[in-house]
Amino acid sequence: MSSDGADERPDPYRWLEDVDGLAALAWARERNTETEALLAGSPRFEALYGELREVLDSEDRIPSVVRRGEWLYNFWQDAEQPRGVWRRTTLAQYRTSDPQWELLLDVDQLAEAEGENWVWQGAAVLHPTLDRALVELSRGGADAALVREFDLERREFVPDGFTLLEAKTEVAWIDRDQIFVATDFGPGTLTSSGYARVVKRWQRGTPLTEAVTVFEGDADDVLVSAWHDPTEGFERSGVSRRIGFFTSEEYLVRDGELTRLDVPGDADIDVHREWLLIRTRSPWAVDGREYPAGALLVANLDDFLAGARELTALFEPDASSALGYHAATRHHLIVQSLVDVRSRLEVHSQAEDGWRHRPLPGVPDGGYTDVVDTDPYASDEYFLQFSGFTEPNTLRRGDLGRDDEPVETLKREPAFFDAAGIEVQQLFAVSADGTRVPYFVVRREGTEPGPTLLTGYGGFEIALTEAYSGITGRGWLARGGTFVQANIRGGGEYGPAWHQAGLKTNRLRIYEDFAAVAADLVERGITTRERLGIRGGSNGGLLMGVMLTRYPELFGAVVGEVPLLDMLRYHQLLAGASWIAEYGDPDDPVEGRYLRGYSPYQNIRADGLYPPALFVTSTRDDRVHPGHARKMVARMREYGLDVHYYENIEGGHGAAANNEQRAYKSALIFEFLWRVLGAS
Repeated sequence: MSSDGADERPDPYRWLEDVDGLAALAWARERNTETEALLAGSPRFEALYGELREVLDSEDRIPSVVRRGEWLYNFWQDAEQPRGVWRRTTLAQYRTSDPQWELLLDVDQLAEAEGENWVWQGAAVLHPTLDRALVELSRGGADAALVREFDLERREFVPDGFTLLEAKTEVAWIDRDQIFVATDFGPGTLTSSGYARVVKRWQRGTPLTEAVTVFEGDADDVLVSAWHDPTEGFERSGVSRRIGFFTSEEYLVRDGELTRLDVPGDADIDVHREWLLIRTRSPWAVDGREYPAGALLVANLDDFLAGARELTALFEPDASSALGYHAATRHHLIVQSLVDVRSRLEVHSQAEDGWRHRPLPGVPDGGYTDVVDTDPYASDEYFLQFSGFTEPNTLRRGDLGRDDEPVETLKREPAFFDAAGIEVQQLFAVSADGTRVPYFVVRREGTEPGPTLLTGYGGFEIALTEAYSGITGRGWLARGGTFVQANIRGGGEYGPAWHQAGLKTNRLRIYEDFAAVAADLVERGITTRERLGIRGGSNGGLLMGVMLTRYPELFGAVVGEVPLLDMLRYHQLLAGASWIAEYGDPDDPVEGRYLRGYSPYQNIRADGLYPPALFVTSTRDDRVHPGHARKMVARMREYGLDVHYYENIEGGHGAAANNEQRAYKSALIFEFLWRVLGAS
């Protein structure tokens, strides 16, 4: 042990990092057998699995759509089509209770015909003709995917069309006969994070080896990519060099040359029609004025390129608000912000005397409203999805070009659990340094201190907001459990400052926030330590590992999904190097010492008093290496600690590739929590 208590022995479980190694897979299958024997045989597990599968396969779910010309596109999975179908319909049909869908691609049939476990990863449709698409499919749900050109009129793959082998690829249409490609072109063309460092322009009918290089980044960059805006009259292309997770260089491609945009390296940009949108992550002084971090600024792109710096602030945060995102329609910008973690949506429009804004029509009170689709090329239509912890999803459609038409409700999802008497509260805990940390509590009125499930994330400027979950509803709330969502630092709930407060050697603040929420729940009498369980995935899985090793006295059960746990080797495993800007560099003397001080894998102790734990991961996760969870469980087993493990062979970073697997994984987790925390 080191002076700070971390285990400094040579790692005896490095062999578990061999993802597909025979010994490692045999170990994983053995653990699966043990966990399933313990959790999967009970009547409650069978009931949970059946109820959750029913939610996931329900025909009454809202089919999410994206507009491409006259068509609304949807990808759908259910019991009869577990891998899913890509399909489309018209707005007139979508308005009906039983729309008629035109089938484009049946992934189950394709997988059977080709003998591959294909998982849908998305499609990019060619504008403005809208007759071709670049379809991405992965094996088992990994991030690495194949790309194939698809004919939307013939509803088949294009013979000798654009095709790319399995890799972590970025593609974008330029026109019918050219695409941008950033992929694995061979030795030396990937970054240390495993993403493309070279982007090329590929001409139809030529081999990929003859594609023309547009840009090359450095090996230590995160990735490079290129984009093309097909807006009529504003056609332009650009290149993004992502140097770190939060820093980049942005270029426009003009007459075959690259022109760098003079914006801060940590700003995000967007180009739409004549506008340049800039989202700041740090204060930016321009022409005698300083704009705060977390602002959204707009300028005329041509004027900006010519040297003018006439910027208009569409959004500037205050102590209780943060920028969420913006979405463009043909003539307007919709800006979403958070006010104490509750959504606000406004329309910004350019007039002769400058920019004006007003509330977005059709946004209900309470809950959380999200702009799920717009058509920036052709119309001012927008689609809104509204939900809350106890409010099922509702899909609405409006048109900013037709103010005389009311916003229409297109679809309402049924309730998947009985929410009668369940109330939602927003409370605040006080962290170790005095920071007020918000959290939501969802429980039935008058509930005695009982089984409580607390979740959080705390990283990468990602905000956790209200959302309806039939899975959590049926698996937890309907059975008498209390659900809690913590909005800790590291996330984006209060903008860049909230995120940056927990970067690198300040990361313990994030964990102190979560511990403060846990303690506050007990102090308020909402639950007890013995009946408080926690659950988190990915970066939230790291949060679970730290809670287990640093605050075990606060919790009765811990569930970590696809977690980071070995923070001394994370940068050498799969995409880990891309996260150094978030966590710090293990090879740096100062940052490495700090990481060693809290890395869960190095800080689990044989004599520790830990609550029961369950770790869930996927063999096919090529983002967060399954070795993190494997090694943690192996070491805990060595110490004789109460730990369980389940590794789904498929599923990628989501740890499940279809609804059956999603329901099974969730049922295992809920069964574990109910067993440990005590079901009524």
